[in-house]
Amino acid sequence: MKIITEQHSFKTKGDCDIINLSESLLISFEKSKLKNGNVTVFVVGSTASISTIEYEPGLKKDLPEILEKFIPAGKKYHHNNTWGDHNGHSHLRSTLFGCSQTIPFVNSELLLGTWQQVILIDFDERPRTRKVIFQYIGE
Repeated sequence: MKIITEQHSFKTKGDCDIINLSESLLISFEKSKLKNGNVTVFVVGSTASISTIEYEPGLKKDLPEILEKFIPAGKKYHHNNTWGDHNGHSHLRSTLFGCSQTIPFVNSELLLGTWQQVILIDFDERPRTRKVIFQYIGE
C-alpha cells in the first residue's frame, strides 16, 4: 500500500467561483501509477469546498443563484460581528458542501460518472490562492 500526497495551488476570484479540478486530478492520477485505491481531494481553509458537478455554463450560474437564496451574502451573521469581517456566508456555504471528496479508483480508472467533474468552489468575498491536496492511498 502506498500513500502519495500532492499540494496544488489554484487562483480563484472568490464570490462562488467554481474551478474544474478534473484535468489536474487526472494528470496527477496518471502520474501516480496506482491501480486500485482512493484519492481524497481536500481544500485547505474554511471558506471553500470540494464537490462534484456537471461542469457546464448553466449549472455554473445556477449554483451561485441558489446559494444566494439559501445563504445570502448580504445578511448579518454573528460571525461577522465576532471578527469584524463580512464572510459569515462563506463559512456557512463551505460547511454545507464540505472540504473534501473521496473518489475510488479501480484498474487505473477514477470511478467518476460520465458528466461528473471534481470542482473547487471558493465562497469567500475576495480572490484567493487556494491550496488543494490530492492524497492517494492505494496499490
